[in-house]
Amino acid sequence: MIKTGQTIVGETAGHELDVAAGLVQLTGLVQGMYARVSDRHDLTPVQAKLLCILLDGPRGMAELARCFGVEKAALTGLTDRAERRGLAQRSPVPGDRRATQVTLTETGRQAAVAFHAEVGAELDRLISPLTPDSREHFRGAMAEIIAECRAASARGEC
Repeated sequence: MIKTGQTIVGETAGHELDVAAGLVQLTGLVQGMYARVSDRHDLTPVQAKLLCILLDGPRGMAELARCFGVEKAALTGLTDRAERRGLAQRSPVPGDRRATQVTLTETGRQAAVAFHAEVGAELDRLISPLTPDSREHFRGAMAEIIAECRAASARGEC
């Protein structure tokens, strides 16, 4: 694959693929894979995201709402369903009797670990056509984009 300016020339049915179209297509491929793996684990993609976020430890409802880009009230239904399935539990935040945090149960932790492992394997397959040098370049470019987006978000720019 050769990058020329803002156009990527590659194996896309013999057509040139600009960066924006390539990112949109790649996003669709990743989202489709994520949905298929979620389904195999009897989860919705949103439930799978919740479990993966909670793998890092308990999160407050306000923090989770920010992660999902929704109001706290909208997150309540998702959390209710996860609790009914025995995947997560809510508990008071020590020192703040008004706040609630969400934690994985052991069943939820097992489900999250299994889901995360399968997604990782599927993503590895997705990038398997890349050479080691191309993988490293891709990883570096993604890291730059993510870092800049996070910095812009912290500055309130997006």
